[in-house]
Amino acid sequence: MEVPLLTLTASGKKSGEGKESLVLTEVKKQLYLAGPLVAGQLLQNIVQMISIMFVGHLGKLPLAGASVASSFATVTGFSLLGGMVYSLETLCGQAFGAARHHMLGVYKQRAMVVLSLVSLPAAAVWACAGQILAWCGLDPEIAAAAGGYIRWLIPALFAYGPLQCHVRFLQAQNAVVPVMLSSGATAVAHVAVCWLLVHGLGMGSNGAALGTAVSYLVNLSVLAVYVRVSPACRDTWTGFSMEAFRGVGDFLKLAVPSALMVCMVWWSFELLVLLSGLLPNPKLETAVFSISMNIAFMAFMVPLGLSAAISTRVSNELGAGRPEAARLATRVIMVIAFLVCAAEGLVVLLVRNIWGLAYSNNEEVTKYTVRITPTLAVAIFLDGLQGVLSGVIRGCGQQKIGAFISIASYYIVGVPSAFFFAFLCHLGGKGLWFGQICGMVVQMVVLLSITLCTNWDKEVLKANERVFGSTYPVDMLT
Repeated sequence: MEVPLLTLTASGKKSGEGKESLVLTEVKKQLYLAGPLVAGQLLQNIVQMISIMFVGHLGKLPLAGASVASSFATVTGFSLLGGMVYSLETLCGQAFGAARHHMLGVYKQRAMVVLSLVSLPAAAVWACAGQILAWCGLDPEIAAAAGGYIRWLIPALFAYGPLQCHVRFLQAQNAVVPVMLSSGATAVAHVAVCWLLVHGLGMGSNGAALGTAVSYLVNLSVLAVYVRVSPACRDTWTGFSMEAFRGVGDFLKLAVPSALMVCMVWWSFELLVLLSGLLPNPKLETAVFSISMNIAFMAFMVPLGLSAAISTRVSNELGAGRPEAARLATRVIMVIAFLVCAAEGLVVLLVRNIWGLAYSNNEEVTKYTVRITPTLAVAIFLDGLQGVLSGVIRGCGQQKIGAFISIASYYIVGVPSAFFFAFLCHLGGKGLWFGQICGMVVQMVVLLSITLCTNWDKEVLKANERVFGSTYPVDMLT
């Protein structure tokens, strides 16, 4: 088989094409990818938010149970599956760049098989969530409500993994608009689904949980049909293959570190939520920290889209054997990320008097939210930058390094610093954010150093070995 080599010159330029033109073209490519990806991420995440909103109108106890259940489900299931599927950004992206189009379908099937198997023990944990939460000391009524909600959420777990596999499969081949449109249609329909199940059929909060599963399944079905009928996927989806059951070990070598990269960060935030409940005036601290977490989560959707875009660009270019193009894509996204994250932080700061009112009518809560917002703005800026740099790491297939960085940044620096500032310096919720910022700074600096020192020629060799099982001679890339 002929291996595709460099289509650019050693300088990364086509004949007669200036550097400014290359930069402008790269900016357009990244914005074309990032726009639909940002919208798609927001629309996919809004499904669970709509379910919680419906439950909120059923009373305090159902809302408390659903909120706890949603957090428990994210920590023990959704974040794990979502993290593992990031490995497809490397595998599918590099295979597509290398013109090994049929391998995208194989990788997708392999990921679906593995994620379905991982979902089984996660579902068993969810089935016992009520007892687990009660054993952890949660109020018995809230624990029971959460246990009931999450049991009806179990079908969503088995739809979520394959859904994310289809999203990454399409993303790797730059087919991001169908993902956005499918997610948008699902989010709109989810309102009707929840109303029918919650009120029409009288299922209450259980109906809201089941509605999430129904909407995930609908989204998955739409994308699956698109993959099978679209001419754009004719070469990348060639039908089911037994090859998907081989190479599971190699897949896990990327999937497990990918999951750790995501889970370590997410779990650190959940741990800080628990710590906020141990502060003086825990009701106020927990409420304000939860509000600031929601703001940070929504703000992170934009850098997350940029992260997915640069992961796709880098993996495509490395797979195609174009190191200079991958380097250029990385430099362009670093500038875009800085501008976008700075703008987000500035907007959060400028409207600091509004955030508290959007979530609560309590004067104490709103005033405390205003005080903590400047710190939150800094955290949003740093978190966005590290998120985008993590996309570069995924595009290169360096998830193992990324996992170690996440563990060190948040559990050696971040969480201990948060405890120090919050409890020993008596800074309360602001101290928790100070600690998390320390972890973000460490992660961002290390990721930036790795990115700037990356040998892109060697990354091309690694990508070629991953895709073809062999390497280019080094002198062919110099």
